[in-house]
Amino acid sequence: MNTARRRFLQSLAAFAVAESGICRGSSAPRADRSGSPRTIVLAVGGIRRAETFAESGIANIPHLWGELFRQSTFFVNTRNEGVTSHFNTTSSIITGNWQRVDDWGRVPPASPTIFEFTRRFLRLPQDDVWFISSNKALTNRIGASSDPAYGPRYGANVVFPKQMLIDAVVNAAAHGRADHTGDRSAMGPELASMLEASNFEGLGWSVEGDDAILNQTTEATVVRAIGDLVHGGSPVTGDEFTFLVAKEIMRRFSPSLLVMSFSDVEVAHFGSYSLHLAGIRIMDSLVYELWDEVQKNPDYRGRTTLFVLPEFGRDLDGSPTNGFFNHRFNNDSTRLTWMMCLGAGARAGQVVDRPVQHVDVCPTIASLWGLELPPMQGQALAEIRM
Repeated sequence: MNTARRRFLQSLAAFAVAESGICRGSSAPRADRSGSPRTIVLAVGGIRRAETFAESGIANIPHLWGELFRQSTFFVNTRNEGVTSHFNTTSSIITGNWQRVDDWGRVPPASPTIFEFTRRFLRLPQDDVWFISSNKALTNRIGASSDPAYGPRYGANVVFPKQMLIDAVVNAAAHGRADHTGDRSAMGPELASMLEASNFEGLGWSVEGDDAILNQTTEATVVRAIGDLVHGGSPVTGDEFTFLVAKEIMRRFSPSLLVMSFSDVEVAHFGSYSLHLAGIRIMDSLVYELWDEVQKNPDYRGRTTLFVLPEFGRDLDGSPTNGFFNHRFNNDSTRLTWMMCLGAGARAGQVVDRPVQHVDVCPTIASLWGLELPPMQGQALAEIRM
């Protein structure tokens, strides 16, 4: 562990176990970017149409189907034509090209990401571009591609808050406190105990960029974010924790480009349909809270475009791949999904039924920013424009 990383993590541990004297409404200094657009992308794990935007599924998405649908440009026929794994799909979303690299994030995307494009051509600072994920496979190499013309010097800050929550749950269970894992008031002390431990890498933080170290602004911000959460009452699920950390980063940094990934729905791999549905409902609630935060935050209100889309569907019940457990079957149940766009670039009440693809998101973001990108497989969506 390098010295800067160790210093940051030690200060985080010290902060978490001390009495909090930091005002929650304070903000870290940042450059004046008034008037510039903001873009947020939320990619959710595998969700079938049958459990969401279908007659059988709308009970699971009261906010998406209710308040948000009416405000959105909604793409009914969004297809994943690539490898239906998490790392490859998310890489495809942020590069505009179908990626076929390692499924578990051991190999970076092959072509440049929207992080690298915006940082290189718009000269966005390192603390202006973030990827915050509930899925560990997406935090290993997602921040920058292997393209030698771009790469880590133009990459994103990547955070995996769920790792600390996982460590806290495992530690509580190992010491006879399993009942704490379902008790919000008890999880704060459990998380604090993780920060006291010597394994500070549990934060799941990686930094890409010219220096590959945490500057003082970034250090102070994330210390405050995690510390406030630990002292202010903690979430139970990984997606809730990911969302709360992202919200704090929005408030303190106001990043121009924020990509998030939720994965509570992936409990389906363990065969629990009821918990999978609970993950969908949590996602629905968090999207509503995220959009509410955008409206309340003056740095985002009126100039933010939010993209929400599942990474893919899930396999058909009765398929040879164990039905909803997995997402590998070459079928519409797995490949056909949806996308909701809200905010500055969207048009309220617009439903688009022509086929679009996950790789269309990257060039669409570029068009919102006025960026001209190299040729890629995706095409900018004409319906999303400033």
